[in-house]
Amino acid sequence: MSNNPYETFIRQLENGAKVLGIGRDVVEVLKEPERVLEVSIPVKMDDGSVKVFKGWRSEHSTALGPAKGGIRYHWNVTKDEVIALSAWMSMKNALMNLPYGGGKGGIRVNPKELSDAELERLSRGFIDKIYKYLGPDQDVPAPDVYTNPKIMAWMLDEYEKLVGRKAPGVITGKPIIVGGSLGRNHATALGGFFVLREAVKVKEGKNLEGMTAAIQGFGNAGSHMAKFLAEAKVKVVAVSDSKGGIYDPNGLPIDEVKKVKSETGSVVNFDKAEKISNEELLILDVDILVPAALENVITEKNARDVKAKYIVELANGPITPEADDILNEKGIFDLPDILANAGGVTVSYFEWVQNRMGYYWDEEEVDAKLDKKMTKAFKEVYEAMEKYKVPPREAAYVVALRRLVEALKSRAVV
Repeated sequence: MSNNPYETFIRQLENGAKVLGIGRDVVEVLKEPERVLEVSIPVKMDDGSVKVFKGWRSEHSTALGPAKGGIRYHWNVTKDEVIALSAWMSMKNALMNLPYGGGKGGIRVNPKELSDAELERLSRGFIDKIYKYLGPDQDVPAPDVYTNPKIMAWMLDEYEKLVGRKAPGVITGKPIIVGGSLGRNHATALGGFFVLREAVKVKEGKNLEGMTAAIQGFGNAGSHMAKFLAEAKVKVVAVSDSKGGIYDPNGLPIDEVKKVKSETGSVVNFDKAEKISNEELLILDVDILVPAALENVITEKNARDVKAKYIVELANGPITPEADDILNEKGIFDLPDILANAGGVTVSYFEWVQNRMGYYWDEEEVDAKLDKKMTKAFKEVYEAMEKYKVPPREAAYVVALRRLVEALKSRAVV
């Protein structure tokens, strides 16, 4: 089994192409990114020494519009990972019917080891190396793993200095004061919540009230998802972070858990619940399982033990292709990442639109527009599941590929 994310993408692409009967030429075009930039970024450290960091930006496809996707800072980032993530963004943006292609960036760095000043120099240095290839109509980055609105503001500022004009639409996920969108902070979780609500509606003809849930990962997406589920009267019985998890069969008081996490750095310090491991959380007897942290957490080793009826992939690639097959056999309704966590990029799109027209919406309007987009995308995926008799992930690829193929054919690329 390969854990190379790029090979996983190609396998998913070929599965979707097979269902649609798409020719080899299209698959060959979509297998390769249009452009990959690899740069070295020298950074003067606080002690006066210079360290060189490696960074990448991949533009997978621009058939549907400018490349769009986040920039991650992580000590394990590889070129293959950045390419795969940019390809998944092509699929996600096509699935959501956004006027974007797919892009992704990454710098190999442990941001926890850098001071704020060093992080700023690194962020500006990356933009210095790639700015000629960025722009509101060319390639639009956003935050990702270990990057945030503050880093986006530095990058925006550097870009505007270099091009000599204001360009708020070049980067999304910015602080509100420099053109960010209201609702962006909770968009990934809220989008996942909307598609889960629709899935339960079509499968069981009811709302979420009275169901149970476990959430792996209590960062931005996971903690917001816990809040939305609790508000919908779902009993959130377990949550976890990198240090471990907590479990209470009667349901956790989410606000209290959030407080403990922000004050102590981990949910494990919440002392009114039983301690469990991340591995145990994944196989709890719950209705809803939300992997909201890392990739490849459900594998062929533990997939048979998963008891949830619904999986909401708020993380990118939390399920390996081998595990996918097992979960499908078990009849688990898995809402795939390119659908379930597309709320983030959808509100990034809303941010870009607001930047371009210079008119900003209130949070209720953003949330309502997100609901409409996510519900429509879910319905299209469900229709493809029914029509082609395929599981949700393949159905999502079918919807995305139909749009990409049409764009490639319109441009006479294939």
